[in-house]
Amino acid sequence: MDNIYIYMLIALVLLAAIDLVVGVSNDAINFLNSAIGSKVISVRNIMIIASLGIFLGAATSSGMMEVARKGIFMPGEFYFNEIMYIFMAVMIADILLLDTFNSLGMPTSTTVSIVFELLGAAVAMAIIKISVSDTETIANLSKYINTAKALQIIFGILLSVVVAFSIGAMVQFVSRLVYSFQFEKKKKYVNAIFGGLAITSITYFIFMKGLKGTEYYKALQGYLEGNELYVMLGGFLFWTVLAYILSLVSKFNVLKFIIGIGTFSLALAFSGNDLVNFIGVPIAALNSYEAWMDPLINVDGLAANEFSMGILSKKVPTQTMLLLIAGGIMVLTLWFSNKAKKVAATEINLSRQNDTAERFQPNQLSRFVVRGTSALSRGFDMILPSRLNNYIEKQFTKPAVIRHLENREDQPAFDMIRASVNLVVAGILISIATSYKLPLSTTYVTFMVAMGTSLADKAWGRESAVYRVAGVLNVIGGWFLTAFSAFMIAAIFVTIMYFVGSASIFILFALVLFVLGRSTLKHAKEAKQTKANLVTEKAELKTINSVMKDSSEHISEVTRRVEKLYGHVVTDLSAHNLNKLSKTKKHVKKLNEELDELRNNVFYFIKSLDDSSVKASRFYIHVLDYLQDVMQSIGYISSTSFVHVDNNHKNLKKSQIADLNKIKEELSSFLHDIQKTFENQDFSEAHILNDKKEKLFDSIALSLDNQVDRIRTEDSSKKNTTLYFGILLETKDLVRSLLSLLTLFDKYKTLYKKDNTNIFG
Repeated sequence: MDNIYIYMLIALVLLAAIDLVVGVSNDAINFLNSAIGSKVISVRNIMIIASLGIFLGAATSSGMMEVARKGIFMPGEFYFNEIMYIFMAVMIADILLLDTFNSLGMPTSTTVSIVFELLGAAVAMAIIKISVSDTETIANLSKYINTAKALQIIFGILLSVVVAFSIGAMVQFVSRLVYSFQFEKKKKYVNAIFGGLAITSITYFIFMKGLKGTEYYKALQGYLEGNELYVMLGGFLFWTVLAYILSLVSKFNVLKFIIGIGTFSLALAFSGNDLVNFIGVPIAALNSYEAWMDPLINVDGLAANEFSMGILSKKVPTQTMLLLIAGGIMVLTLWFSNKAKKVAATEINLSRQNDTAERFQPNQLSRFVVRGTSALSRGFDMILPSRLNNYIEKQFTKPAVIRHLENREDQPAFDMIRASVNLVVAGILISIATSYKLPLSTTYVTFMVAMGTSLADKAWGRESAVYRVAGVLNVIGGWFLTAFSAFMIAAIFVTIMYFVGSASIFILFALVLFVLGRSTLKHAKEAKQTKANLVTEKAELKTINSVMKDSSEHISEVTRRVEKLYGHVVTDLSAHNLNKLSKTKKHVKKLNEELDELRNNVFYFIKSLDDSSVKASRFYIHVLDYLQDVMQSIGYISSTSFVHVDNNHKNLKKSQIADLNKIKEELSSFLHDIQKTFENQDFSEAHILNDKKEKLFDSIALSLDNQVDRIRTEDSSKKNTTLYFGILLETKDLVRSLLSLLTLFDKYKTLYKKDNTNIFG
């Protein structure tokens, strides 16, 4: 039976490595977003800076490991076998939970997940022990749980949300009042003072407070303690003078330097504070096993279900090599994780200064918050003097967008002032918590600081406020879901392990591998599909030539997918297959959403056009209009077919199915030719397509006549007839819309032939 614990340790080591990958995929973007969003440092250099911060942070995180050993429960009240069940349940639950959030692209908290998993597993195990005891009741639960410390951690996490948002908003408001949106026009001494304050704050809290509690601090303790004020003043003078001198003799950009050192410091703070979330539990399990096997500690050779784990209450330093190995895994994940990019988009878009495609839909709560905030703002405007209002308005007025930056992919999400504030405030808050060994959530802090600075910076204008607020509320709601899910899943898993035994551990471990494998394959499939989406990350179109070429690709892709969807609908409707019709309906919806995003981007498209090619906007609007007609037709065909089967109406008759299959084949041939025409951008054989259209219309007319005869001579169903006529008529509309696109291209090709003889280049 002893071997089972060796196997459990091996499993925990593997789970720790997996948890590092899954966790960093979620958390790493917290310290990258500001630098990436501002676009003042190349992504490669950002990654190098962050990697160095992670390594140093990993080496200084030993003190935080105690949270996993004794921060949530009283280890002396549990036996070795019970502790191992708790640790296994926590790690399995953590990986499954974080991977789910990563797949959804939602930032969540690894700290909250690990704290509530430990709490859930410990509570469940305590209840089990109480239930088999003759002397204890549920009132004795506090005997097993470190209630004071657990409440302190939970309260600290919740308080950090409010503090981070408030301080981020206040610091950003003051910074913008000083700088406005024109940093480059400020006096060099103002920039130097701002840089001195920011860099001194970072270095003080990271290298002094962040190191406190580690073995590295002892060498500096005599020089630092009692001299904090002098150290800070000296640091401020040094950095201010250095920044001023460098700005005089060179083109030194102090904000760029702040963003670089801020990214480093936030990566260091993240690693020092959050490494416990990933390896704290496995290291605690290793300490437990070593204590149980050590004859000097387990003097009587007690069995696993008799050996108390009070040893975990003592301070046990973690080997630096283990910390550095963990840091290495974190760095590799940082460089190679694709899921991190998906999580990144959520925070960057919610804090973006300019408009973007909004991911979240507004709800009543977000509308109420926006209206209430707007009313409060108007109230302040009435109270404040008009001169002060005018000054604030002037400082928060954004300069006109430079023409060559109108490509939205080239525009930074926010400027260097906001990026600097994000990094400095978040780094300081996390470092303070780390110095007091409070595992607050770096996700909550960095996210709420970014949201606070966005609000103060008036990034949430009337065009975007309800969407951004809805997004923030969705993310915060996800955090509460994280806590509840973590508690319940870990509690369920530890209960299963205790009553089922060792077999359940291997089954749950296999479940983790299965879920991760499935998630990875699904993510790879989604990434592959994204490349085929209508909306891709490419340079904005500026000429009629590029518009026509790009639109041809869109039409070709839409036609290919419509051909496939139409075929599925007819086949699945004939078989009365509700499940497949439902999937087809979802694919139609996805295609429609892509087209909606193209329509929403018309504003940016028109702004990006060359002055000599403004007429291209008219062409592009017509293209989108005809594509919308195509989508309405296939959408109607798909949804009505689904509803018909979902309502359990009568199947189509064999004669109806035969007619639809004939039309499906002819339409498939027609759509295939349309797709190839636009794919090859060769319209020389348009007359052949027109002939096919006429033949297809004749088949549709014949099918309509056949159905009229069936109504008059047979016992026909009203629902079948309505569905059948609808499919046939929408098929005609679909074909007309595609031919209208063909005519449109032929017309504009002729009009602009003089401008470019090889118009499709």
